[in-house]
Amino acid sequence: MRGWCAAGAGGRWRARCAAVLLAWCALAAFMLAPRLQTPTTGSRPARPARLLLQSEPAASTSAPPSSLAPALPATDTRVLTEEELRADAERRLPSLPLSYWHKHKDDKNKFYKKKDCAPFPSIYDIEFHNTYWQTLRAKGEVFHLYGAYMDARNASRIGPAVRVLAVHDRIKPTLATHCQLWFEEREAPVVVRNLEYKYVWNSKWGNYRDGVLQPYLMACVLPADVRHLVPASVSLVANPCDRATNNLRVHNDRPPTPAERKDFAVCVKGLDFLHEDLSVRLVEWIEMVRLLGAHKIFFYELQVHPNITKVLDYYQDLGVVEVTPITLPGGQPNLPGLQHMYLKKKTTHKRQMELIPYNDCLYRHMYQYRWLALLDIDEVIVPLEDGDWGALMRRILPLSTPASGKPPRTSYHASNLYFLDSLQHEHAWEEGVPRYLHMLQHVYRTRNFTKPGQYVKAFHETDRVLALHNHFPLACLGGACSSYALETRHARLQHYRADCVTALSKTCADLRAQPVRDTALWRWREPLAASATAALSALGFLPPNR
Repeated sequence: MRGWCAAGAGGRWRARCAAVLLAWCALAAFMLAPRLQTPTTGSRPARPARLLLQSEPAASTSAPPSSLAPALPATDTRVLTEEELRADAERRLPSLPLSYWHKHKDDKNKFYKKKDCAPFPSIYDIEFHNTYWQTLRAKGEVFHLYGAYMDARNASRIGPAVRVLAVHDRIKPTLATHCQLWFEEREAPVVVRNLEYKYVWNSKWGNYRDGVLQPYLMACVLPADVRHLVPASVSLVANPCDRATNNLRVHNDRPPTPAERKDFAVCVKGLDFLHEDLSVRLVEWIEMVRLLGAHKIFFYELQVHPNITKVLDYYQDLGVVEVTPITLPGGQPNLPGLQHMYLKKKTTHKRQMELIPYNDCLYRHMYQYRWLALLDIDEVIVPLEDGDWGALMRRILPLSTPASGKPPRTSYHASNLYFLDSLQHEHAWEEGVPRYLHMLQHVYRTRNFTKPGQYVKAFHETDRVLALHNHFPLACLGGACSSYALETRHARLQHYRADCVTALSKTCADLRAQPVRDTALWRWREPLAASATAALSALGFLPPNR
């Protein structure tokens, strides 16, 4: 083409030659563009390099049409930020002060003047045990710490204090321990001696020997100059200057401004139903206690069936329940299946460990609710003359006023009455009640209550109780505890079991004799059946047209 352009003469030929060259250049650029063009992402943010191989098609000049390209695996390509990772860890492990630690991890002022005395503990130096526990080992003794809580209730004689819930391998601890209290407002920790070891058990109930993990509640009293402050975290150590191997976030659920509390919440001990699908019964129970006035239900979870998880997730999304995973401390087994066998065999160990979630539930929610009920998912406190628990308590409070000179009431307990499966087997299905609703179908009970004080459940006054047991308070603020027995004409505990508890096996035959038909729960039959059926349908446990 060079020769052709040169053959012409004059400006006209040179202009034609330039035009032809420009056309050839444009055509060449057009043909090469698909190969040279840099891919763009439009409005999407650039993906991290480590995700490109997972989420982008392989680069190839001979890629098949998109309709013929192989489908990519549906993997989760999200990458959490550091802040999201911390939030997720704190949600999973409520006792970990991760945000506070991260904020001050590089703060060289978070020490005493000598760095070898009570340094601010690193999260990475904490001794964790069985995920949810932190450990102190000192002079041959072992403490496993579960939670720490700010207690500023007016009835407390020691004033504002941080309570620490733990288990210890001694029945009479002699080790002097100290609390390193860390505040947002102070550079150095405030160190105080642990005031007491409150034994959250009774020596007559068994396991009263060294070497068995015992539940304790400890008290770190705030000195006068910091009583107006709330610690962010606390470490338990043997000596004031020790480098801590534990650091617990101090729970403080007091509202920033005075607010009206809700009346009732329910606490449920660690669920242990790995191979039992009690999902349908759980839905009925949740709907029943909601009808009776429970504002929220706080579950603790050991091992559960997948369908139970589905139910708990459903109600958690609705804001009705809150689920806290928990494990057994120390050398006790947490392997699924083996843990259940252990708890079934070691019933006294089981009872002792149940006190940890019950008291954690108290201290995390005592400022939000006036009364807490500690219930299992097979029992309900049923008012007999009132429509719900609120109306029941308005009736009971004037009747329960203590005599002059007696301590104020701390709890109100209902007597136990069994609705046993074996009593129902002799009778047909109840008409007008869905067969899948266990409590509404089981309307035959034992004629007599268990003995007074046996297997009762109560409403506990959060302003006054210091330590809780399944049935009664073990210690109270301001003096002795005082539990009022609800008259059986006003309310009772309806307990739905396959049979009597093992401890009553000798007297169970007498309890089962002459069963009584009792439809007291049917007062709530229509709303309970409607709400339970709607939830079961939403969960996919019932056919859509049911």
